[in-house]
Amino acid sequence: MDESGSMFTIEERDRLRERLLARAEADSAVVGAAFTGSYAVGEADRWSDTDLVLAVRGDLTPTLERWTGRLYDDLGALHHWDLRVGAVVIRVFLLPGRLEVDLTFAPEAEFGPRGPQWRTVFGRTRPLEPFPPPDGDTLVGLLWHHALHARVCVERARWWQAEHWISTLRDHVIALACLRLGHPIAYAKGAHLLPEDLSTALETTLVRSLTAAELHRALSATITVVTAELERSRPALAPPPDPDARGADGHATGQMPLRCGPRWTRLWGHGVLLLPP
Repeated sequence: MDESGSMFTIEERDRLRERLLARAEADSAVVGAAFTGSYAVGEADRWSDTDLVLAVRGDLTPTLERWTGRLYDDLGALHHWDLRVGAVVIRVFLLPGRLEVDLTFAPEAEFGPRGPQWRTVFGRTRPLEPFPPPDGDTLVGLLWHHALHARVCVERARWWQAEHWISTLRDHVIALACLRLGHPIAYAKGAHLLPEDLSTALETTLVRSLTAAELHRALSATITVVTAELERSRPALAPPPDPDARGADGHATGQMPLRCGPRWTRLWGHGVLLLPP
């Protein structure tokens, strides 16, 4: 692997996959292997990483540590960290050439697909329950929670914390829209599939500078997007049209009461205070 700091090549990544599979087949403790992610379904591109699941017979720890040593000694791994899901350990490695390898070590009884992105190379899979999607009601709760905290942080002049809450609020709006439309939700993987009008509206929620005026503007824009998405995803929770809202011609517009002041915007149906005055 190139250690000069340049990006890995497709050929290097392909050779790495072959080496990992050969090592898995030669390891007596590994009784199954499968690719997951985009590569498993033929959608990998030049930037895709490698996701490999290994079914381990017996205690995971000796196999986990043995493979970790090999990735450092033989492949020059630079760092790793763990993500644990029950008894399963996903060990994420960074290799030279900025190549990421996600090795999942699963007990033999938990080797099987939980979603469509799976391709078994060898071994016997078990029927497993798919991972559940995020709970829509929880996402709605996070929306009003984050909006409240964003406004409070602006009032306290905690600019970075306010920006954090506004950005996280936007992430949850994207998740709620993806849930409604049946797009991938985790890590905004379906965000590029959202309708153009929603993507355009989301752009207005980006914080452009750390000032009170800009943070108020970004939060107000985000609340506008939140309300529009609630109308589509959870209409019983969306605030009703404001009968007093008037356009430039003086006619009623039926717009939602979304201003950051001077009134409270209520999450209709539950009376949950979404935005303080």
